[in-house]
Parts: sequence; structure tokens; C-alpha cells
Amino acid sequence: MAGTIVASWHRLSTRAKVVGAAVLVLLVVAAAVLYMSTSDGISVVDPESAFSSYAWVFVLITLDAVIPIFPGETTLNAAATLAAQGKLELLPIIVMGALGAIVGDSSLFWLARLFTGKLEPQIARAKASPSVREALDLMDSSAAVLIIGGRYVPGMRFVVNATMGLSDIAYPRFLVWSVISGILWSTYTSVLAYEIGLALGDFPLASFVISGLVTTVVLAVVFLTVRRQRRKTAASSPEAG
Repeated sequence: MAGTIVASWHRLSTRAKVVGAAVLVLLVVAAAVLYMSTSDGISVVDPESAFSSYAWVFVLITLDAVIPIFPGETTLNAAATLAAQGKLELLPIIVMGALGAIVGDSSLFWLARLFTGKLEPQIARAKASPSVREALDLMDSSAAVLIIGGRYVPGMRFVVNATMGLSDIAYPRFLVWSVISGILWSTYTSVLAYEIGLALGDFPLASFVISGLVTTVVLAVVFLTVRRQRRKTAASSPEAG
């Protein structure tokens, strides 16, 4: 199926490709304008309109995968916090968060595969970030680890998914790990914010800030542990002696 899509794209005329790209850009711009009119990822989550809140979780997380200026994770945390207050349901939030992550991953994957020349400079700039570079160094090169682990590091999700699109990995294999990654990430993020929201019922705005800090601390501990272990392994290897 993936090969058929790529082949169909290459058979299109230059005019058709330009029109398709223009439509995609217009959709993204329209979403960006609509988002900017609401100012942030918190105010779009409205307890008076559950449907629109769930929809915004999906939309902003999807867009965040392609253009990382959108506050997808903030919106997910805000929605989960409202669920802790009984104003929204947690399960639909997790589902929409996972779907948004999966659709966003696939969108960036195909954009990278179809517009290689346009995205390569952006990927190079993103990889220049010290945190992204260190995370890439610490993770092994397997697609599974990069797709699942990269989602939790700022900037890594864009780099990993775009790089996968530029590589020769088959889309079905990418999709499998993207689905697993999206479900794990949405569940972890939503449940963490929900539980903190329950504990800090009188301070709803503090709950998603604290959940973000918890994730940061956990990531720091994991990376420091992995880096220390690798240094010990390298020091004890025969080549080191």
C-alpha cells in the first residue's frame, strides 16, 4: 500500500503535485490561524463542550507532530486535568491523544518521503539541538526504540519521524511502532496529569505543570543511568585496556 501511494504520487503531473501541496499548506495555515485565535492549548479545552475539547486534543497533537509550535502535550495535560475534576472523560482523551499522535506521525513520515529536499534542512537544524543530539547518541539505532523513546524528548519526535520518512523503512513497520508509541505516550501523559489533578484539586493549573516536571525528571534519570552504564561498559571493555 505504501509503495502504491508513493508510485501514484510520482505519476502525478507537476501541476497536480503543486496543487496537492498547496491544499495541504492551506489546511495547516488555517489550523494555525484558528489556533492563534484561541491563544494557547489550555483555553481550547472547554468543559462546557466535551466534543470540541476532545477534537482539539486530536487536532493540536496531530499538528504538533508536523509543526512543533503547536501545544499538543499541553492540551492533552489540560484535558486530563479537567477529567480529574469530573468535567471531561479520561478515556476519550487518551483515545484522541493516541489517534492524534499516530496520524501526526504518519503525516510527517509521508511529508518527509514526498518532499525530501524541503525537509532535510529542518531536520538538520533540529538534530543540532544538544538535547536531541545527546538523546540520539544514547538511544540505539533500532526503529522501535527511536519511535517509542523519541516521543518523550522535546524535538525528538519531529527528528525521528521525519528521518524515518527519509529512510528506506517500510511504512507498515513504521506504523506498527507509531501505534504502540502513540498509545503508550497518550496513556502515560493523560493518566499522570489525571492523578496529579486528583491530588491537587484546588490547583488545576499546577497539575499539568507538575506532570511535565515529573516527566522531565524521569527522562533525566533514565538518560543519566543509561549514559553511566554505557561509560562503565566502555571502560571495562578489552579495547579500553
